[in-house]
Amino acid sequence: MTRRSVVCGVAVIGWFGAMALALPQAQGGAAPAGAPPASGAPAAGAPAGPQAPGRGAGFGRGPNPAAALYTEKCSGCHGTDLSGGRAPSLFDEAWLGTVTDDRIASAIKNGLSGTEMPSFKDISDEQIWQLTQYIRSQSGVLRTRPAFVPEPDGAIIKSGKQTVRMEVVAKDLNTPWGIAFLPDGRILVTERTENGGQLRVIDKGVLQPPVTGTPRVHVQQDAGMFDVEVHPRYSENGWIYLSYVEPQPGYTPPPPPPPAPEGAPAAGRGRGRGGPQAPSMTVIVRGHLRGNAWVDQQFIYRAPESLYTTSGIHYGSRFTFDREGHLFYSIGDRGDMANAQNLSSPLGKIHRVNDDGTIPKDNPFVNTPNALPSIWSYGHRNPQGFAWDPVSGRLWESEHGPTAGDEINVIERGHNYGWGVATKGTQPGITKSSEPGMDEPAAYYIPTFAPSGMTFVTSDKYPGWKNTSILVGGLAGQALRRLEISGARITKQEVVFNQYGRVRDVVQGPDGFLYLALNHATGAGTTYGLISPVPGWVVRLVPVQ
Repeated sequence: MTRRSVVCGVAVIGWFGAMALALPQAQGGAAPAGAPPASGAPAAGAPAGPQAPGRGAGFGRGPNPAAALYTEKCSGCHGTDLSGGRAPSLFDEAWLGTVTDDRIASAIKNGLSGTEMPSFKDISDEQIWQLTQYIRSQSGVLRTRPAFVPEPDGAIIKSGKQTVRMEVVAKDLNTPWGIAFLPDGRILVTERTENGGQLRVIDKGVLQPPVTGTPRVHVQQDAGMFDVEVHPRYSENGWIYLSYVEPQPGYTPPPPPPPAPEGAPAAGRGRGRGGPQAPSMTVIVRGHLRGNAWVDQQFIYRAPESLYTTSGIHYGSRFTFDREGHLFYSIGDRGDMANAQNLSSPLGKIHRVNDDGTIPKDNPFVNTPNALPSIWSYGHRNPQGFAWDPVSGRLWESEHGPTAGDEINVIERGHNYGWGVATKGTQPGITKSSEPGMDEPAAYYIPTFAPSGMTFVTSDKYPGWKNTSILVGGLAGQALRRLEISGARITKQEVVFNQYGRVRDVVQGPDGFLYLALNHATGAGTTYGLISPVPGWVVRLVPVQ
């Protein structure tokens, strides 16, 4: 199977001093073959939150062997912060955005001729990989983050090829997750609320009351109401698709805890892990919108009860339609990476079905014994976004990594994307960063930016981005990224903005404008836990001449 990487030439001047390289800040090349991540990482599925200075991301609560190695081998020249020492800081994000992991590893192992940089032949490939991961992760810890801007309306954003103005279309939303458009211009938005989830309609800029009759939604850590999509032939059949988390049918929850004492933090604040633990699972349904009521519901995907688990992580779930009307949807590994490589399990997969949930005859595993026939690709951890290239028809995907190692992938029929065997992040139990026969990501990210919804820009309203750019929302760092595409390669990247909150979804509307689902910033420095229900907005990006 094909491997994809960004290949660039590098000219090194001095000890990591200056490097000329046209490379996006995400990594496009493979790490040293077989090099494992650092030991002591968080347990499988542990959420990545703000890191304490000096620890770096992804190395757990115990002693960090890579940090100790950096102190011993690097800090004497390069210092321990952004100011550096007698040599430049290695934690400079601008510099790290111009160099591949392979180039860093080569310089550590072989030194740089004509400089004071010696070779470190006494460091193993495993240690070099850990050290490289530490340097990139620590750069994210040390960087100065822009202050969150809670009022995005009217903000002017200048990118490399396009200037836009943000317009708030609707506010007073509760953690908006997914956006879809009806043919008449009304906007559908899903919300992940404190005690469930709901579907809302925005009609001519007016947010309507919650749609009645939608399914009961379970909220626990990542769980809640997820995506919404409109059938491409909606004008003929009226179908709307929803994904959400339900508790195991027949499950009786324990009684609620006693009321919090006076003065305690409000519900939904604090660490934000929220919701009672209960066996739960991703569900996909379709139904009709009659007035403001959800009716005629049909199940498209509902897992066997044996797969319902109290784990509150990695549910997926995005979906999209292809040109032929097939529905693609993602299901995460639910916190057990072995699921991703098991073709008899729906978990850790991207699936392809007909619009009614039946199986297309040309799916890749329809004739594979014991394999689920709905599987289109496997080896996924937690896919969060899809985008179709309008020129080539390729399907692009965004995926959360373990601790760092987030991925952007080009999804191919029947391909294996490696999770459970290899990762660019750090994960106990995985000792490889790549594996023959498993696809490399088109890009990966250290430190994390938690990529989410994405869309390919095809509108004439954005001539600087049209047919060359994917916009990807990010939950970490409040980032909207633009990926410049050539074929199946990412040739350039930029952060369009990074101060307007968590970008959960990005959609191009039928009017040609780009719409974003924004969530209030969470975690360190805010009054909200990392994944608490928060205020949100739907905004429109309007080109500025």
